[in-house]
Amino acid sequence: MTIIAATRAAVCGALASILAAPVSAAQKADAPAAYPNRPVRIVVPFTPGGQPDIFARMIGEKLVEALGQQVVVDNRTGAGGMTGSKIVADASPDGYTLLSISASHVILPAVRKVPFDTLRDFAGVSMQYNAAYFLVVPLGLSAKSVKELIALAKAKPGQLNFASAGTGSGTHFAAEMFKHAANLDMVHVPYRGIPEAMSDTLTNRVQLFMAPLASSAPLLKEGRIRVLGVSSIKRLSLYPDIPTIAEAGLDGFQWDSWGAIFAPARTPRAIVDKLNHEITTALRRPDVQKSMRALGAEPTPSTPAGLEKIGAREYRKVRKVAKSGGIEPQ
Repeated sequence: MTIIAATRAAVCGALASILAAPVSAAQKADAPAAYPNRPVRIVVPFTPGGQPDIFARMIGEKLVEALGQQVVVDNRTGAGGMTGSKIVADASPDGYTLLSISASHVILPAVRKVPFDTLRDFAGVSMQYNAAYFLVVPLGLSAKSVKELIALAKAKPGQLNFASAGTGSGTHFAAEMFKHAANLDMVHVPYRGIPEAMSDTLTNRVQLFMAPLASSAPLLKEGRIRVLGVSSIKRLSLYPDIPTIAEAGLDGFQWDSWGAIFAPARTPRAIVDKLNHEITTALRRPDVQKSMRALGAEPTPSTPAGLEKIGAREYRKVRKVAKSGGIEPQ
């Protein structure tokens, strides 16, 4: 099976080695007879090029070696991630359909009415990564700092737009956090995915985008965007000259991105444990860690129980912030 390279529109040439659909490997002699005995599908509920997609392909390649079966990454976009997540929630709990998702997994229920229960309809497999967002603005925007951006937005209430990769996505809530923390009146413009949102940010159709590093770093290197700050609590070692949003003008601001692998609820514990073992083993490989860190993400393997605990904590945190900001599910 031919392996398709990840979309260039969102990632740099360094990602050309990250393969879209790993080649089927011969069944290993020591692989379990019962699982897996056919291809495993990882559903990504976003367009190609974002971190859930990039890292699903990276981990999928390692799972081919470990499981002895083809691993296919299936991008099922729509409704800010709800379409793909619903596919996994409804899938047979047999370990053959997995979900690679961002923090939107716990954000989406705060902004949209979803046809599944985020905490009950999925079984945690493992965390994949933690990462920060870049606060990106077009080169044509007059604001050259976070303070200037806030001042500009306050001077033009309701006239500046901010992009997201879809309502309920991590990029959406990161910008909502910025908007409410700075007490700004800005208009949300949701897109189908990160490449589309970034494209309109480049052309100044939208004036702010809280973008994952994986999709914005190449454009920063090429001088095509302006980054005013990072959303993490500390400056990034890869970009020590870029201030945090907190130190650049919005005291106390922090919002991190994360990604994880889930299975449908009621997936047998033996299968979840096997997948967890292979995924966390892959996340500890030096080549995987190097590739993830080059894209601004920190590999974060976890136990299934650890992921579910994190998910429940983040879910409560998001709901609290949404309530305080007057955000209601639509």
